[in-house]
Amino acid sequence: MDGILIVNKPKGITSNDVVNKIKHVLNCKVGHTGTLDPNATGVLPLLLGNGTKFSKYLINHDKIYCATIKLGEKTSTADTEGEVIETRPVKLHSEGFIDDTLKQFVGKQVQTPPIYSAIKVNGKKLYEYARKGEEVEIPKREIEIYEINLVNYEQDNSTITFKVHCSKGTYIRTLCEDISEKLGTVGYMEELQRLKVGSFDISSAVDIFDVENNKNNEEWLKSNIVGLEDLLLNYPSVEIKEQNELDRFLNGVKVGCNCQDGICRAYFKNEFIGSGIVFDNKIKRDVILK
Repeated sequence: MDGILIVNKPKGITSNDVVNKIKHVLNCKVGHTGTLDPNATGVLPLLLGNGTKFSKYLINHDKIYCATIKLGEKTSTADTEGEVIETRPVKLHSEGFIDDTLKQFVGKQVQTPPIYSAIKVNGKKLYEYARKGEEVEIPKREIEIYEINLVNYEQDNSTITFKVHCSKGTYIRTLCEDISEKLGTVGYMEELQRLKVGSFDISSAVDIFDVENNKNNEEWLKSNIVGLEDLLLNYPSVEIKEQNELDRFLNGVKVGCNCQDGICRAYFKNEFIGSGIVFDNKIKRDVILK
C-alpha cells in the first residue's frame, strides 16, 4: 500500500496520534511531514508504505491556513493551551484598516518561532526548554507570506479570522502575535485549520472514521490513496527505455537522458519508478519507489 492519504485531522489529538491510528487500521508503514498542533484541524497528508521515502518532497510544499486571533490577551504558548501572561486594551478598527494591516505581512520576512515548538536546538526541542523554564536562543528563519486576507472581524468578541497562503516553516501562532502587535495590542491563536498542503486540498481529505469503515473496501482505498507521482507533477518526466539502463539507474549509475537539469519523475515502460536528478543530460536515481 504505497501512496498518500489526505486526512482531515480532528481537534484534540496530535498528528502522531493520527499516524498511529491509521498505521493500526491499514496495517502498513505510515509517516507524516509537518505536524499540526493538537487543537488545530485540517489537511494532514500521510505517506503510506514506500511513500515514506518521498517525505522530503512534501515538506517543501506551501500551505494555506484559516486562523482566528483572540485579541487583548497573550498566552505563554501563543495559543489556547497556555496561561494568560499579559493583557492589553483592544482598539476598535474598521475592517478595511485590519485588512490593510494584514497586507503589510505579504512578502519575505524573518520570523522567530514560538518557544513552545518542536524545533531542535542543541539536540533538545524548544518546548523542552520552555517546560523547564530554561532560557535558549531561538533560531530565526526566513519565511514568505504570498497572500493574506481578512475573513471575519467580530468587534464584540475581539476576534479576527484570516486566510493565509505561506511558505514552509511559517508559524501561524507567531504570525497571530505579530498581527496583534501591529494592531496595537496582544493576541493569541484561538483557532487554526489547514486548508491546503501543496496541491492537496481539504475538499479531498477523509476523516479517520472513514478510513476505519472502509479499510477492507479496495475501491474506496484506491479512490482515496493518491499516487506518489502526484508529489512530483511539477517536475518533468524521463523515460528510461532499456532494461540495462534501468538496472544501472537502480544501482546508482548515471544514464543518458534528454531533459533539463534538476529533479524529474523517472519511468520505465510508462510505469513510475521514482525520482531522479538530471545534470548534463544524465540522470541519477534520487528516491526509488521499490
